[in-house]
Formats: sequence, structure tokens, C-alpha cells
Amino acid sequence: MTAPSAASDEEQFPGYALPPGTYIAPEIPRTRFTRTVGVWTAGIVVVAAALVGVSLMVTKKVPRYMCPPECGAPPMGKPVTGLPRFTAADGSFSVSYPAPGSAYEISTKDNGVTANFTGGDTGALQLFSEPARGRTPETIARDLLKQKFPDAKIAYEIPNAMVGYQRGYGEVADTWPQGTSNSYIRIRTVLLVAVKNDLALVAGAVGPYHAFGPDFGPGLPSGANVEIAQDMGKYVNSFRWQGDPPR
Repeated sequence: MTAPSAASDEEQFPGYALPPGTYIAPEIPRTRFTRTVGVWTAGIVVVAAALVGVSLMVTKKVPRYMCPPECGAPPMGKPVTGLPRFTAADGSFSVSYPAPGSAYEISTKDNGVTANFTGGDTGALQLFSEPARGRTPETIARDLLKQKFPDAKIAYEIPNAMVGYQRGYGEVADTWPQGTSNSYIRIRTVLLVAVKNDLALVAGAVGPYHAFGPDFGPGLPSGANVEIAQDMGKYVNSFRWQGDPPR
């Protein structure tokens, strides 16, 4: 055997001189997968708990009511504000009516107000009183309808009708008067009556029939089908008999 020839400088690999013996190389430390997942999970849990705690702190608690005795009050419409008010000469009742300069022509009598609607489909709104003389609201409504429109056909009765927050009676009726061009026009009447202290307070609206739908009307389901009825509610609620508290 021949001795290996001396290696060139390029083939030499410098290292460290160690005494002869047996050596053990230490294991390279590595982060375990389970530990990484555990750290991330713990962080997410802490953040989520903090968010839940903040949410509970800023959220108002819903009050709990016991009924009875805390049964609350029935829903009421918003009171009419900023409108003129008609008061009968004897003080028996009062009612709000459309303000001057609106799309109404206003006229008054001893027993109430008539507001002729000059915009859109036109029409008329009447807010007035009628001696009850022991009659029921339904009887008064039928008598008034027969006087004004003897050929009217009742379309339907208004459920839970109220005038001035007093339970009463309401109905919707149609008539078909002949127009100038020998054609018949469908006219719709909305009538509401309530009686208190033997005095009937009446709200009536009359105008051309115009079916409510996606392109016309309040946007909510309704069987009124007459434009002026959309502006009628706040005046009906504003009725007050003598002695009623302010609303």
C-alpha cells in the first residue's frame, strides 16, 4: 500500500483538533407542533373573552316587566303639533285641521271644519260634530251616509275604529256618479264616528277611488284606496270632547 499523497490547499478542510475519544452530539431543540397550536388557541380564547366582556358591558339590559301590575299603556299616536285648532262656540269639542298654505282650502261652520284637498286626486275632509240623541255610532254613520250619498254601497266596516281615542264605528262606502263624458266615476267615502256625552264627533273623507299599490299609496297594505285618507289619521286622533285631558 502506498501512502496518500499530500492534498493540495484546495482539497484541505480545516477543522478543530480534539483529543481522541468518544463524543455525543446534542440534539437540536425544535418547537413542538402541539405547543404552537396551544399558544395560538390560548391567545384566541383570551381575545374572544375580552371582546365578549366588552360587549356585555356596553349592552343595556332589557328591563323585565311583571304584568300585572306593570302592564304598560296602550299604543298612542303622536299628538298633532304646529296645526291650527278649531273649537266649537259652546266648547263641546275641538279638533286640529290643516294649516293655511297647505294643499287645502279651509272653511269653518259652527259645528266643524271642511278642508277641500286641491292636490293630487283632490277630495274633501270634514271634521265636525253631530248631536247623538241616544243613537249609536253605527246608526249615526248610516244616517249621514244616507243623507250625503243615498245610493252608496258599503265596501267594508273599519275594525277597531276610534275617533279622538274613543272607540266608535267606521265604514268605507262607494258611489258611482256619472261624469261629464257619460262615464261613471267611482267615488270612495271613509267615515268614522264616536259618541261621548251624547255628542258624536265625525271624521269623513271623500275622493276618487284610486287603488293603493307599489306605485301609489302609503307603501303598506291598506284597503282605503283614496288618496286623502293618507292624511286623515292625525286629524281623527286630534279630536277632543269637552273635559278631555290634553294629548
